[in-house]
Amino acid sequence: MKIKIVLKSLFLAYGLTGMFLLLLALLVFRMDLGTAPVAAGIVAVYVISCLSGGFLAGKLMRKDKYLWGILVGLAYFLLLAAVSFAVQGRWDMSFQHVVTTFCMCLGGGALGGMLA
Repeated sequence: MKIKIVLKSLFLAYGLTGMFLLLLALLVFRMDLGTAPVAAGIVAVYVISCLSGGFLAGKLMRKDKYLWGILVGLAYFLLLAAVSFAVQGRWDMSFQHVVTTFCMCLGGGALGGMLA
């Protein structure tokens, strides 16, 4: 039961990620955005997606909401890192980037769980 809730929350988070990244790609195509707005958009996508996944997990669990949000954020980060590694065939992120992304995903998930 609990695994299903985490998977539903993760599915929501990745669904939103896909939609937001498509929107960001459209904005880049139409408006010829620079690298700084694109980087900020990607950060916003990570945080909003993890926040919404953590919110759903917290709403459905009703107990220890922030912990379930953190778990969703952790699962989001691990899947993101695994897919990134599988696509590129090597580890291509700096330690600072990994830590920053990890904190954004966990923080977004925890905040979503607390707001539930």
